[in-house]
Amino acid sequence: SRGIGRAAAVALAQAGWHVVAVARAQKALEALDDTVRSETGKGLTLVPLDLKDGDSIDALAVVLFERFGRLDGLCHAAAVLGLLTPVTHADPKMLADVFAMNTMASFRLIRAMDPLLRRADPPGRAVFFTSGAAQAPRAYWAPYAASKAAQEAIVRAYAEEVAFTGVRVNLLSPGPVRTRMRADAFPGEDPMSLPPPEAIAPLVLELLDPGLTR
Repeated sequence: SRGIGRAAAVALAQAGWHVVAVARAQKALEALDDTVRSETGKGLTLVPLDLKDGDSIDALAVVLFERFGRLDGLCHAAAVLGLLTPVTHADPKMLADVFAMNTMASFRLIRAMDPLLRRADPPGRAVFFTSGAAQAPRAYWAPYAASKAAQEAIVRAYAEEVAFTGVRVNLLSPGPVRTRMRADAFPGEDPMSLPPPEAIAPLVLELLDPGLTR
């Protein structure tokens, strides 16, 4: 409903995809739908859902199967930064919250949506957003960096496991982008010096292209 996820949803809808948009904020989803309708004449399927709720992800997969029978593409752009703090000061509840969104949501989406991706013809594609912090953790970034490193391990393993099926899975590290999370991480940075989320949308379109072989 905001940031890179919103930009990707708009770009996919403009490219002719029927987008199932998932976010916690109902009003923000409705605003996204208004934008897409004004530009394309077609609406989205809106799903107010907290991705930290794995059971709701399972329930969504059932609904998608009943309504569409398949899933052509999956784009997981949601993430939380958590507090930038020394490891010794990290609150366990905060750490669990960061892992719930950045790691476990990816796992639950893979677990729930894999059968639908396999049913697509050609087989579906999935894109998971990661960060350079996963490979190069820095001081005070342990919760976020660790959660993204764990996410990368899960996604890379899944990509190898489904390679024979034709399902294609990619990690996308967008670099610095003008988002709210970036502003929280670097409050002194001039946001106008960064590319907007819309600059990343073409990469999502490319990686979800069913004709792409990698």
